[in-house]
Amino acid sequence: MNEKALRTLEYTKIIDKLSTNAGTSFGRDLCANLLPSNDLGKIKEMQKETSDALARIMRKGSVSFNGIHDIRPSIMRLKIGSSLGAGELLHLSSDLDATLRIKAYGGYTGKDLDVLSEDSLTERFAGLEPLTPLNNEIKRCIISEEEIADDASPALKSVRRAIRVTNDKIHSELSSILNSSRTMLQENIITMRNGRYCLPIRSEFKNQFPGMIHDQSSTGSTMFVEPMAIVKLNNELKELAIKEQEEIEKVLAELSNLAAEHTESLEYDFHTLTELDFIFARATLSRQMKATEPLFNEKGLINIKKGRHPLIDAKKVVPIDINIGKDFSMLIITGPNTGGKTVTLKTVGLLTLMGQAGLHIPAFDNSELAVFEEVYADIGDEQSIEQSLSTFSSHMTNIVSILKKADAQSLVLFDELGAGTDPTEGAALAMSILSHLHNKEIRTLATTHYSELKVYALSTERVINASCEFDVETLRPTYRLLIGIPGKSNAFAISSKLGLPDFIIEDAKDRIGHQDQSFEDLISELDASRVMIEKEREEITAYKEEIERLKKNLARKNETIDSNRERILQDAKDQAAQLLQEAKDFADQSIRKYNKWLQEGGNVKDMEQERNDLRERLSSSEAARQKSQNKKTKKTAAKDLKVGDSVHVISLGLKGTVSTLPNAKGDLFVQMGILRSQVNLSDIELVDEEVIKAPNFNRTESGKIKMSKTASIHPEINLIGKTVDEALSLLDKYLDDAYLSHLPQVTIIHGRGTGALKNAVHAHLKKTKYVKSYRVGGFGEGDHGVTIVEFQ
Repeated sequence: MNEKALRTLEYTKIIDKLSTNAGTSFGRDLCANLLPSNDLGKIKEMQKETSDALARIMRKGSVSFNGIHDIRPSIMRLKIGSSLGAGELLHLSSDLDATLRIKAYGGYTGKDLDVLSEDSLTERFAGLEPLTPLNNEIKRCIISEEEIADDASPALKSVRRAIRVTNDKIHSELSSILNSSRTMLQENIITMRNGRYCLPIRSEFKNQFPGMIHDQSSTGSTMFVEPMAIVKLNNELKELAIKEQEEIEKVLAELSNLAAEHTESLEYDFHTLTELDFIFARATLSRQMKATEPLFNEKGLINIKKGRHPLIDAKKVVPIDINIGKDFSMLIITGPNTGGKTVTLKTVGLLTLMGQAGLHIPAFDNSELAVFEEVYADIGDEQSIEQSLSTFSSHMTNIVSILKKADAQSLVLFDELGAGTDPTEGAALAMSILSHLHNKEIRTLATTHYSELKVYALSTERVINASCEFDVETLRPTYRLLIGIPGKSNAFAISSKLGLPDFIIEDAKDRIGHQDQSFEDLISELDASRVMIEKEREEITAYKEEIERLKKNLARKNETIDSNRERILQDAKDQAAQLLQEAKDFADQSIRKYNKWLQEGGNVKDMEQERNDLRERLSSSEAARQKSQNKKTKKTAAKDLKVGDSVHVISLGLKGTVSTLPNAKGDLFVQMGILRSQVNLSDIELVDEEVIKAPNFNRTESGKIKMSKTASIHPEINLIGKTVDEALSLLDKYLDDAYLSHLPQVTIIHGRGTGALKNAVHAHLKKTKYVKSYRVGGFGEGDHGVTIVEFQ
């Protein structure tokens, strides 16, 4: 891609954003050198990598690439047999730590293969070699860049033990000399000069004190003398220091030889980690931009759905729908200044460059981009990053260059084509340029104010108008792109709104040609028709959504009725069978009694009593049946309901609380636990509210406590930021309220933190009698930061 288009379309700013997401300097280098490709296979491969990395981030969180060093020079030295220093070996160890961490993130821990569903990154993660034995050996032997562990080798440990013994002897001897020669000393201290232990002797005693002079003070009053008694010990210490360094070099050489056996693995690990850093940087950028993977073709088709310019504030940017290449190959965009024409050009160009660079684009799923060999852009107005205001000659110089190079595999973007000169000549030039590009089937987007170009688009096949919508009432652009409708400059309408006298505006209208005015009027009528059609379409869509919602509700109710019908019928059959059995048993018992009385000449009084009992039993059954029938047929009136009443929803078989009063159609909302549903008066019946009476009080009306909580109890409580005492107090009251509101389960948000709050919550739940069970949240519920509680 040409450098000018990359700068003009602000592709470099996207690369700067991408680079900040890389964790290593080598990953940032790959980001900085990323350029759009015209190889469809490579583009799809990079897009797949970005998508797979994004899926892993969404599933497992971000991965850190910190701690990775450039070990390539060290690997080269190992290949030629050189030994590495302690710092270089520690860098190898740091890289191997990062390799182990990232391999585990990828699902390959080395112990058990926690294999996720395979994707384009699986092979890279699987190929990483943490070289744990080598890494552990380096950590065992090297404490820091300046310190080698005593246990690095037996010989080094022995030498350091001898050094400590010799040091102790020297200090013992020097302490004895200090005590016996106090008068000769300048200070009662032991010092070092040239790596040897010395004492500060006054200059007047230098000939009386036996030893070797190593240094003197700046004033000459103090001589630093190595006592003769410790010269031999100092010599031994010097020899031991040399042996220590030799042993350290042996240790480093052994570690280097061990690392040299794995140079291929180390090299592969470094390059793979760098590539993964680059891929995950692209995925992180996609997540930040809420971007998606586009589809690609080589047919010159562009279909961007709700595309957003990635450099405009996400809260302010207006998404656009734009397509080109299927029914038309050229799009001419018109409309007032600051209406979004230039942003549209830059959005199409920039998203094309991003897509061909393997980056996701900020647009809806299944947006489609074409693979172009080149993208050319002539954008030089005040909105351009490259220059503040282009002259006609600089515009034309750029256009000439574009016309020489552009072909059918190019995307060309013109902003204000033909501007900066006489309007008549500029419009003629613009039409000729566009005609030339159109004849070569070059995908072209151009913005203009010229009415002649609007007519050209209307009269030429595979060329179409588009406009950026402008609200004349508010004098503000809506930034919506309308394909198929030419735009107006709205100069007269805007001037009138701003207070320009009507007679001036009418005079201006008389000065333009009748044909131009008719054309502008036609555009206005088309625009008014479009607005009306859009409103009607929105109303139709709303009606369709409402119908669909009602259909779903009806289907849901029918399903509930069907599922309950079988249960109700079975219950009725069971109840009828039970009643029949009871009646049969009672009848059999009565017959046996009568037979017994007939045989024994029974008491008439007993027989009459038995007859009365039978009548009473039949009467009570009939009364119960009649009462049940009356209850079923009893309808609930709207005047009998008030917010907070307990009702039974017949179709759902659930008990709930009235949230709203019925409307004119008899529809109202009922809260049933966490479910809030709209039902009709005919589908509910009032139920008696449960009451609680104090055990030692009389049964008076004032002693009753209603068991109905408001429907506003939220199914979750957030305890983050509270102390344990504050949290438990709030939690205790919340659990009581939730239980009394018949919520089947609730969510307690306590966060991860140190775990103290979580442990306190779990301990409290164990002691709460009406808690049936509780568990830590699962994936998508908040993980270990929440606890799900189920009531009895």
